[in-house]
Amino acid sequence: MQRGNLSTRTEFVLVGLSDAPDVRFLLFVLFLITYLATVAGNISILVAISTHTHLHNPMYFFLGNLSLLDILCPTITVPKMLEALLLENKMISFHGCMFQLFFLIDVIGTEIFLLAVMAYDRFVAICHPLQYMNIMSKNLCALLAIGTWVAGLLNSLLHTSLIFTLSFCDSNEVDQYYCDIPPMLALSCSSTYSRELVILTVAGAIGGSAFVVTLVSYICILWAVLCMNSFESRLKAFSTCGSHLTAVCLFYGTTICTYARPSSTYLPNEDRIVSMLYGILTPLLNPIIYSLRNKEIKCALRRVITQVRTA
Repeated sequence: MQRGNLSTRTEFVLVGLSDAPDVRFLLFVLFLITYLATVAGNISILVAISTHTHLHNPMYFFLGNLSLLDILCPTITVPKMLEALLLENKMISFHGCMFQLFFLIDVIGTEIFLLAVMAYDRFVAICHPLQYMNIMSKNLCALLAIGTWVAGLLNSLLHTSLIFTLSFCDSNEVDQYYCDIPPMLALSCSSTYSRELVILTVAGAIGGSAFVVTLVSYICILWAVLCMNSFESRLKAFSTCGSHLTAVCLFYGTTICTYARPSSTYLPNEDRIVSMLYGILTPLLNPIIYSLRNKEIKCALRRVITQVRTA
């Protein structure tokens, strides 16, 4: 590592979406509304789960963790993007860029693990309903939740250290609306081969194993559903599982596509769209797919709204 080259690069320019002046204000309004809707939806889920004791069970415990992650994910990137769109302030310091990448990879990694845990939880609930509460005990749920957050943190520490020990001595324009691994690798003026190899191996192992666990869990769930006698029960379960699996495939597909490939294949325009799918769209859709279609959540939210109006 060439420390001199690193020290000369004190800030970066996030070109991303702010290089489209004709539609900049329209994009600002669109992303602001999307961000506010995402935060409002996920906070509503957290309030409903925390204030109603009948929702204090493993499924809603993991849903609460997912809602928290879906608040954090766009909060890490969208405010800076909105600032660039409205005020044309595209600058971000070296340390600001480093922390942005660290927290983003932390949240994404944690969510990858959490989705696998949630799939396993649903597998136990549907395929082993009589043993569900014994298997998914409070201690196991706490350990699984802590494990997902710790694993995401360690994964992020590894990736961040690999990226920010590179030299950045030429251009300082990050061709994305936030600091991310592919554009930072493309920006570096030092050799990235060994780091890319580690990143690809770790991302492939983590993403692939989590996706396999999730996929196998849902296959078992669907098989159990097919064995149900009631047509209405099968239809309801298929609808729920299909929605969940769609959200999972969207998140896994876009994140694996982004991180489990060499930097030579990085295409800025296409990657911006892909990053919006998992960074902005998925956190907006998750409350609807996972929670707001649930009758218990709806009833809890109605009670919360009623209590707020009464107060």
